[in-house]
Amino acid sequence: MTTRTTAQQREQERIAYDAYLATCPARQLLDRISDKWVSLLLTALADGPQRYSGLSRTVAGVSQKMLTQTLRTLERDGLVSRSVTPSVPVRVDYALTPLGVSLLPVMQAIKNWSETHIEQVVAARDTYDNRSTSPDALAERA
Repeated sequence: MTTRTTAQQREQERIAYDAYLATCPARQLLDRISDKWVSLLLTALADGPQRYSGLSRTVAGVSQKMLTQTLRTLERDGLVSRSVTPSVPVRVDYALTPLGVSLLPVMQAIKNWSETHIEQVVAARDTYDNRSTSPDALAERA
């Protein structure tokens, strides 16, 4: 039996991860980080720590419940830290952890790509929708 170091065991486990497999933990992480609120909150925290109310203003449309849930899951996953400063009222700040900072370039790239290409995507949707509702397309489905 071959003895492996802890580092070798971790490397072997890392290689064994395959997000295409339903049971892979990486798939759960992909599901988490592909959430729109996650990407918007991580990019909102790029410039430094923010209070809950600041995040709520920055990320328009997020409900209080969803903001709270998302921040908790990001904290649980080690992407965001929460620091409480005892004062009246209590001050709570959220910031990216080093792990969150390492994910930031990818999230910013996706956000930037979305903002840059939205017009092309809308045009493609319109083309598709018009093609799939034309009389010829409807006749082909029948």
